[in-house]
Amino acid sequence: MLLVLTAVFVLLPISGRAAEAAKPEAALIEMEDGEYAIDVALEGGGGRSTVSSPAILIVKDGRAYARIQWSSSNYDYMKVGEEKYLPVNEEGYSTFEIPITVFDEPMAVIGDTTAMSTPHEVEYTLTFAVDSITSKDQTPQAAAQKVVYMVLILMALCWVVSFITKRRRNSRK
Repeated sequence: MLLVLTAVFVLLPISGRAAEAAKPEAALIEMEDGEYAIDVALEGGGGRSTVSSPAILIVKDGRAYARIQWSSSNYDYMKVGEEKYLPVNEEGYSTFEIPITVFDEPMAVIGDTTAMSTPHEVEYTLTFAVDSITSKDQTPQAAAQKVVYMVLILMALCWVVSFITKRRRNSRK
């Protein structure tokens, strides 16, 4: 009986470690915590789906994670290793935050798509280019957002100038 109990207590930590090993570990990165932009290349699947590049690189406690946005709203989960990740958004294109396990090499992931008659898992690889890391504010999306803000400011300024000019003309009469 003592031998059986000893075996159970010895094996429990091993099985716990095996479960931990199945969970993917985010790669270490020597950067300050925050959000950055990183180029990502997608391969696999049927070739119809894409992901936004650059993606958002999230550095937390010296570990690297990516915010991946698909070109479709039909992905209901992603897997890295055996760990399942659910979308971080409820509307729009499917978006996930996943650990980056390796840089500059293909990283195997699975995307579960509901676009067909029945959901099915599709195998992909993502390659994150470490030499492409830049400030999140330097992405094309951030630049487009700045342009929109500038146009809105210019339109408001034109409206104010037009209003003042008309008011001055009307006051002279």
